[in-house]
Amino acid sequence: MTARDGQAAVELEGVGKAFGGRRVLAGVSLTVPPGGRLGIIGPAAGGKSVLLKLIAGLQRPDAGAIRVLGHDLVAAREPELAALRKRIGMLFQNYALFDFLSVADNVAFPLLHAGVAADEIDARVAARLRAVGLAGSESKMPAELSGGMKKRVGIARATVARAELVLYDEPTAGLDPVTTSKIYDLLRADQAETGSTAVVVSSDVAAVAAFADTIAMLHDGRIRWVGAAAGLFDADDLVVRSFARGEERDGAAVLSRSVEAARPAPGAWP
Repeated sequence: MTARDGQAAVELEGVGKAFGGRRVLAGVSLTVPPGGRLGIIGPAAGGKSVLLKLIAGLQRPDAGAIRVLGHDLVAAREPELAALRKRIGMLFQNYALFDFLSVADNVAFPLLHAGVAADEIDARVAARLRAVGLAGSESKMPAELSGGMKKRVGIARATVARAELVLYDEPTAGLDPVTTSKIYDLLRADQAETGSTAVVVSSDVAAVAAFADTIAMLHDGRIRWVGAAAGLFDADDLVVRSFARGEERDGAAVLSRSVEAARPAPGAWP
């Protein structure tokens, strides 16, 4: 069964996660339809990356339910998770490149793991590297790359296998505005070609709002707001609106000034 059979591509219900007694997620509920583009924003160190790792099956929740591409991740055993991960592409915030592999071999890794023929691997790797502006860098090693170049290699690797679900953790962090625009153009083109579902965590609120059809704000371990990307900058919630506009990017000052006024409306996203 796949997400194309009718159910949500990603569904989280009451997901909780803590590390060393520190609560990171406290009842997160979200649904992403097949082919959807969800952007997740929120204060730094607020659990956004943890949420992506839970969706990818790289970590287990302490509470709640997670269903991805028709699989119950809480009940799934490792062989099932391993098979599911082949259908998921992921860009890690810290690049997660293999230091001992060249740029081309890093990008080719998901295809090798999937058993794709060698000649097809070469063609697809070359095409992905051209798309991210790294043609001619195939033989370079990660240590020879700038941070921005490593990010683009990570994006090429995350998209080369044409996964059903692609998770991007800060895809344009450290990139200039022109490259950021090109990267999001690439993500749009890739999704249009494959019909994939995309979940993007980003601190570049304006850029991710222009890409996503839906935005969710993670705040204090919960989804504080979710709605159409077009409505983000005029949200009724004071904290959400101020964060989106960059007036209070950490949200803390707004909360301390007007806790009651900034409460989510009753009946908001569960």
